[in-house]
Amino acid sequence: MKVFLMFRDRDFVLEEGVPVNAPELTQDLELETLFRAMAAGDDFLMQVAKSAVLASLKSRKAILYRQEVLSDCLEFPDIARDLYALAVDAIQREDKIWGWFSLTSPDSLLHRSIEALELFAGSLERLRRLADEHSSKFRSGGFRWFFGMIAQELDDAYLATMRSHLERLKFRAGVLMSANLGADFRGINYILHSLDVKRLRWFEQVQEWVAQFAHKSGSALSFEVDPRDEAGFRALEALRTEGIASVAIALAQSSDHILSFFKALRLELGFYIGCLNLREKLAAKEEPFCLPTPVEEEHEVLRCQGIYDVCLSLNIAERVVGNDVAGESKSLVVITGANRGGKSTLLRSLGLAQLMMQCGMVVPAQEFTANISCGLFTHFKREEDASMKSGKLDEELSRMSAIVERITPRCVLLLNESFASTNEREGSEIARQIVRALLEKRVKILYVTHMFDLADGFHRQHMGSALFLRAERLEDGSRTFRLLEGAPERTSYGEDLFRQIFQPESETVQSIAP
Repeated sequence: MKVFLMFRDRDFVLEEGVPVNAPELTQDLELETLFRAMAAGDDFLMQVAKSAVLASLKSRKAILYRQEVLSDCLEFPDIARDLYALAVDAIQREDKIWGWFSLTSPDSLLHRSIEALELFAGSLERLRRLADEHSSKFRSGGFRWFFGMIAQELDDAYLATMRSHLERLKFRAGVLMSANLGADFRGINYILHSLDVKRLRWFEQVQEWVAQFAHKSGSALSFEVDPRDEAGFRALEALRTEGIASVAIALAQSSDHILSFFKALRLELGFYIGCLNLREKLAAKEEPFCLPTPVEEEHEVLRCQGIYDVCLSLNIAERVVGNDVAGESKSLVVITGANRGGKSTLLRSLGLAQLMMQCGMVVPAQEFTANISCGLFTHFKREEDASMKSGKLDEELSRMSAIVERITPRCVLLLNESFASTNEREGSEIARQIVRALLEKRVKILYVTHMFDLADGFHRQHMGSALFLRAERLEDGSRTFRLLEGAPERTSYGEDLFRQIFQPESETVQSIAP
C-alpha cells in the first residue's frame, strides 16, 4: 500500500532533495522560527518541516498537486488530524509490543507478529471507516487516490480474512505439518498445513489427526512422549520450530509492510499537519495568507500584494506591515532607502515566500505569483567574528565563490548588503561585475544595498528588466516600513537614527560659532 499525498507517483523521503546550502538558507531567512511554528513542539514534525520546506519542487504540476492536497486539509482539518493521529497511534502501540524477546526464535517472532498484526487490524479497520465516512468530501487527486486505494485494498473480505488467519496462526489446536527425510535423515521441506478442528482436549485432537492421515494414506504412525522425557519434548519443540519458521518470517514481513505504510502516512501527513499548525498561528493574529500561483520557470514573474516576513510576525505580538511588488519580466530587483526602513525584511519575505511556494505551502501574503526557480541562494552580511582567519571582504568573496560554483540558470540569488565591508567604490565595482555576469547567466537577483554608486549605476542604464524599490521615509524621519518604486538616493538617513538614539525629543542641537 502506498500513500502518495506528497508526490503523485513516489514516496516522500526525509532529507531527499535538501540542497547543500540549507544551513545558509536557514540562517539568513531565519527558518528555524518557521520550523518551530509548524512543529508546535513535536520533534518529528520539526524534522518533516525542515526536509519538506528546504527540498523545493521544480515542477508546476508537482506544486499544484501538493497545493490541492493542502486545500483539502485546510477545508477539513479535523479529518486530516484524525488520520495523522491514527497513524501515530498505530506506530506507538506497535513499538511497545514485546521489547525484550529474541527475534532469532521463530516462536517469539510468530507471537510478536500476531500481536502486532492484530493491533494493525484494528487500525486498518478504523482507517477504512474514516475513508467510508469522509472520502466523498475530498476533491484533490492525492486524497481521491488514497481513499480509493483504502477502499480497494482494505475491503470487508480482506479484513475478515486477516482476522481469520491471525486466529488460526495462534495454533490453539496444535500444529499440523509435513516434512521429507533428507540424505542425512534430517527433516527437510517442512510444510505447515491448515488445521480446522474444534476445541478438543489434546488427546482427542491427536486421535482426529491420526484418523485423517490414516484415511488419506491407508496407514499412519504415531507415538506418545512420556511426561518425564525432557529430551523427547525438546525434540518435538524443535520439529514445531522448524514447521513454523517460514510462517513466522512471512508474518513478520507482513507486519513490517503494514508498519511501513503507517510510517509513510505519518510522514506525508506530517507536512500538512505542520501547515495547519502554521495556519492556525497566522489566523490567530489575523495575518493574511494565500495559496500562491507558480509560473513555469522560463517566465520572469514576481508579483505580490501584502507580502510580509512570516518569521518576524511569529516572533512579535503585533501584525507586520505588508508590501506590494510588481515585478513582471524583472530579473533584477534593487532595494535601497532609509536605514531600518524594512529593506532586509522585504528581502527575507520574498525568499521565504519562494521557498514556501515551491514546497506547496500557503504563503504569507494576500496574493503571490512567481516563476519557479531551480534553486534559491542567499548572500547576507555576517556579523564580526573574532575566529575569522581573514578579513570580512575575503570571507564575503569566499562565500560568493561557493555560490557561483553551484548556481545555475533560473536560480534566485538574494544579496543583503553584500560587499559593504570595503569602501563604496571598491565594493560597488565588485558587486557590479558579479551581478552583470549572473544576469547574463539568467539568474534572478534581489539586492538590498546602501551603495549608491552601485544602485545608481544600474538605474542610469534604464534597464527594462530592473525594478528599483526604496524604503519610504516621511518628512519627520519616521519609517512606514513600506517599499515603493523609486530611484536610489545618496543618503540612507542615518542621522535619523542618531537623533532617535542619542538625542531626546526635548533637546535641540546647538551650533557652536567659530
